[in-house]
Amino acid sequence: MKPAIFGLVLALTFSGAAMAAPNTLTPKEKTAGWRLLFDGRTLAGWRGFKAPAPDPGWRVVDGALGPDPKTSRDVISKDRFGDFELSFQWKISKLGNSGVMYHVIEAGDETYESGPEYQILDNAHGEEPRQQAASLFALYAPARDMTKPPGEWNQGRIVVRRNHVEHWLNGAKVVEYDLGSPDFKARVAASKFAQWPQFASAASGHIALQNHGDEVWFRDLKIRPLK
Repeated sequence: MKPAIFGLVLALTFSGAAMAAPNTLTPKEKTAGWRLLFDGRTLAGWRGFKAPAPDPGWRVVDGALGPDPKTSRDVISKDRFGDFELSFQWKISKLGNSGVMYHVIEAGDETYESGPEYQILDNAHGEEPRQQAASLFALYAPARDMTKPPGEWNQGRIVVRRNHVEHWLNGAKVVEYDLGSPDFKARVAASKFAQWPQFASAASGHIALQNHGDEVWFRDLKIRPLK
């Protein structure tokens, strides 16, 4: 190892800045109540929407989870969560589109008919602000564009606590809203979600990963239930 690289490794290690490998938990995270939703090798912990097993199109490659864009249906976590903090990494293909939903219940035909969606997008796609990356899809626009280029890993985070929700992207809080508030209800009523009475109606539900027909990858999915 070259001296400069060795020195950098030492500096990171002793400064406490060294990061755990993806799809693992540090002792501190375990103590704080974090658990992995994806082990980096299998789809244990996931199943299909209204199906006992994940869609066979979902696969694990190099420690990342992604769908076959042509065939896969969404997958959902086996467990349900109410108040929680979800941390995940995602990367999208050029002009790609996907999403992470929460509080998903198995009513309707699609996960997004019940679960609010953290939008995943290559913003070069050209969608209006309320449909850009890290938005609450079609309802709340991110404060600013914090995305990295297609093919690079982004760090996402969703925090749900007593109906107050925050969306984070690459270390910045970009969206916040209150489920069930007058403002939230007015936005839903003016959107396509008004046709689905189950939308954002559940106090707890599954986490869903969306296949929107584009290459997308997820890793380091971890969640911490909040009291």
